[in-house]
Amino acid sequence: MAQLTCQNLSLGYDGKVILQDLSFSIDEGSYLCVVGENGSGKTTLMKTILGLQPPICGKILTDGGLGRNEIGYLPQQTEVQKDFPASVKEIVLSGCQGRCGLRPFYNKQEKRLAVQSMEKMGISDLDKRCYRELSGGQQQRVLLARALCATRKMMLLDEPCSGLDPKVSAELYRMIEELNRKDDITIIMISHDIAAAVQYASHILHIGETVFFGTTKEYLRSETGRGFMDAERGDNA
Repeated sequence: MAQLTCQNLSLGYDGKVILQDLSFSIDEGSYLCVVGENGSGKTTLMKTILGLQPPICGKILTDGGLGRNEIGYLPQQTEVQKDFPASVKEIVLSGCQGRCGLRPFYNKQEKRLAVQSMEKMGISDLDKRCYRELSGGQQQRVLLARALCATRKMMLLDEPCSGLDPKVSAELYRMIEELNRKDDITIIMISHDIAAAVQYASHILHIGETVFFGTTKEYLRSETGRGFMDAERGDNA
């Protein structure tokens, strides 16, 4: 069953269209990587799916009981956000805000969920540490735990391994894959790491001068996929 469907979307900001007539759908439990050239509209697409900005035209439909407030989100961090002076536990708990409604406090169930999310991400021993004192990899684990508090259905991740060394990135990718495979959480991830995208994703959405949506195997056989991967190899040579 399609959990998220985008129909004839045109996206942009300040009246400027950067992506037109985009249509695709993903099923529950899928792992979709969004790839493409810089400035092609990947982050704009993610913000539109989250309802943080409206589409210029077209529709975004959800099914399977998925509400807009039930999507976990891990955005790209700014330098100011990396220096946020709060404890790990406070940040993870903040992922439960969508569950609180008008309540000005967290209940026992939400506090238990935060503890479970920290355990799953292997950061229980960091709960009292200040977020700003953590390494980049530890901070990303905290934000994944926060996103996990917001949902058991779908996560949107915007380049979660950006700026991390290969060993830390590999561990974070393993954790994300586990959330997808074992917890059946749908993953939509923007990635500049095309090698990791084709290794882990079940589906690829390529946006840019050309648009492709399909399984990873189909992408690797397509002219768009072969051309993009060859270009990436050339840039990294």
